[in-house]
Amino acid sequence: MGSSLPDNPFNDHAWIVGEPEIGEGTWIGAFTVIDGSGGLTIGRGCDIASGVHIYTHSSAKRCVSGRRHPDVERHPVRIGDRVFIGANAVINMGVTVGDEAVIGAGAVVTGDVAARTIVAGVPAREVGTVDLSDPERPVLGR
Repeated sequence: MGSSLPDNPFNDHAWIVGEPEIGEGTWIGAFTVIDGSGGLTIGRGCDIASGVHIYTHSSAKRCVSGRRHPDVERHPVRIGDRVFIGANAVINMGVTVGDEAVIGAGAVVTGDVAARTIVAGVPAREVGTVDLSDPERPVLGR
């Protein structure tokens, strides 16, 4: 039984739909859903852990309206360079994630995340900042 999805160069077990722009050096883990159907840009050098879902569409309005709103909503997602997205995080349509941000495992991102910001939780909230000024310190600080 074959898959109806085309092969992708990132992970045989990643589901990539649409035509997302994915930057050089980005790693995508297994069991991810990368939805580029509404426009998706992922920057260079990102790590997207296993189980992450990135959505550029929602059929909620169409569904709950009894199809009175026949169209699936679509809004692009932009993920900057060198962004880390932890296991099982969800990024909803219309979100922009700035460069060098960290999305905690299991977070549900419903709004924009500024560069070098750490977010976690459901819904995702700022919990820290990324500090790269001292190579001896941990990357994550607050």
